[in-house]
Amino acid sequence: MKDLYHTIAKPAYGEFKDRGSKFHAYAFPVYTEQEWQEALEEIKKEHFKARHHCYAFRLGLDGNNFRANDDGEPSGTAGRPILGQIDSFGLTNVFIVVVRYFGGTKLGASGLINAYKTSAQLALSEAEIIEKLVEDVYQMEFDYALMSDVMNTVKKLELDVLEQDFSESGKIKFALRQSEIEATLPQLRAGVANVRIEEIDQIESIDGFELSYLYTR
Repeated sequence: MKDLYHTIAKPAYGEFKDRGSKFHAYAFPVYTEQEWQEALEEIKKEHFKARHHCYAFRLGLDGNNFRANDDGEPSGTAGRPILGQIDSFGLTNVFIVVVRYFGGTKLGASGLINAYKTSAQLALSEAEIIEKLVEDVYQMEFDYALMSDVMNTVKKLELDVLEQDFSESGKIKFALRQSEIEATLPQLRAGVANVRIEEIDQIESIDGFELSYLYTR
């Protein structure tokens, strides 16, 4: 199983100018469709006077979840060059949007391709590129009667807790390395059910407890 990948640690910025046109490139680490859409909306609000907000992303590890959008620029002159830089850097789970302010002089297809490519390259050059484990993110929701068993199991298994919400019911979001899922999830369920690991396969569901897969990061 492929257990590692490269992405960026936090948002990064690059800027490029050509014959009066200004290109502002923003790179974001993202893991879901919702995250890149929210990032795009924020940039559109910040640069609401700009003519173009061209973007590209690649998500996941199989290489099949990607998009390139020219946002009104000639076909193939913006989104594809941006995506090409994500791939050139060997990254995934990355979203880049390049905002263009037209300077009055047309750049032509080759000029646009160079501008969007260079803008994306500059943003990624400023980014901190990191190696990350392939992890699946899960959420468990549970009744408060199970709180003690849940928290003791979380501590025992040393789960990487991402978020906790204790309102109407308990909710804990956590990440697991993919290569450890097969061994860890049965231990988690056994701990919550307060049974031996050998017995957990016989239990289809645990009253007041639900475990859900959310996404891979």
